[in-house]
Amino acid sequence: MKEPGYVYILTNPSFKEDWVKIGKSSRPVNIRSKELDNTAVPLPFEIFATIRTVKFNEVEKLIHKTIDRLTDLRIRQNREFFNIQPQIALDILRDIATTIDDAFIELYHNNQPVKEVIDTSTEEAQKRRAPFKFSMVKIPIGETIIFTPRNIKVKIASDNQVEYEGRIYKLSPFTAAFLPDEMRNPSDAYQGPKYFTYKGRALDELRKELEDC
Repeated sequence: MKEPGYVYILTNPSFKEDWVKIGKSSRPVNIRSKELDNTAVPLPFEIFATIRTVKFNEVEKLIHKTIDRLTDLRIRQNREFFNIQPQIALDILRDIATTIDDAFIELYHNNQPVKEVIDTSTEEAQKRRAPFKFSMVKIPIGETIIFTPRNIKVKIASDNQVEYEGRIYKLSPFTAAFLPDEMRNPSDAYQGPKYFTYKGRALDELRKELEDC
């Protein structure tokens, strides 16, 4: 049986804002991050998040491909560095994890795991609700919803994305990017539909109401 490996998101205090390294390793990521600590980088790498799965080779290729499709965010085409917020990279990783039956995601603080985000190997995770889509709550594309923590109006651009100031976001990455500091949690991972309203009703509340019918 194939052994699991890891796909990692690394940050570095010496990087420009919103630069991350996204790569893979067949060994624990703390070992790999230490190997990358060399004279080419002034400060050590910090582990932001990891996913463990036997499909780690495929997952790394998919997350790279997904980011490349969004925009030209790869700093050099032959390298694993991307100009993207770590939280947005994590949200992409979480989306990929929901399609894999052995995914295990962890968030890190000071290079120590602090929170399990997704474990699709458990029975409970198999019953996890499907990702939110606006069609679930019968809101058409083109409508306006409100990001309530900052009272920001955004336009629905697709069944699972919104547009704000010319950029396209999914709800969770938008929340991670714009949530006020005093509302943030230690994991910095959020369920986006809880922070948006449509005609005064929270999207998560609307979904639950329709699912309970």
